[in-house]
Amino acid sequence: MASREPRPSIIGPDSGFEAPYPLRMNGQVVSGFGRGSKELGIPTANIPVDGVPWIDNIPSGVYFGFAGLLLPAGHPALSHPPSSAPSPPVAKVSENWRTFPMVMSIGYNPFYKNAVRSAEVHVLHDFEKDFYGSEMAISILGYIRPELDYVSLEALVEDIKTDIEVARRSLERENWRKGGEDGYLWGESDS
Repeated sequence: MASREPRPSIIGPDSGFEAPYPLRMNGQVVSGFGRGSKELGIPTANIPVDGVPWIDNIPSGVYFGFAGLLLPAGHPALSHPPSSAPSPPVAKVSENWRTFPMVMSIGYNPFYKNAVRSAEVHVLHDFEKDFYGSEMAISILGYIRPELDYVSLEALVEDIKTDIEVARRSLERENWRKGGEDGYLWGESDS
């Protein structure tokens, strides 16, 4: 069951992320269980975890960092760039790459009793339109908390909203924003 201990409002030192971060993964956004938007009111983007070398070696839980998205031409988010994340270089912006802060769950989601480990990303931006099929690159910079089970859907949503605020506040700090300047987030190989 979920812990009711006080939660920190910021994660990590002001000096920025530390080893083993950043952890990176990428893939095409695919349909998930359909619970994020419909049941929770918190839309998630799902990317496959197959072939991600570190995925089985980290604890299940909630993580935060930045997501790079290669959006299709004409997507509404292309005309409303996020102010809360560093922008890719001009050449990459013209290719439709955008960078956003994110919070994500890696694990089995015990409230839903999933049998398969998944990676579900909540991009901290209000999108007018979905982006299934888009390429997404993730750079995880920190760990917020372990995966928990909940007595109710409301308790789960409350904790997710807290996770979102913790991620947002943590990433607003100057040395953490630098993690959003990682070329991996806009399609460059390990830079």
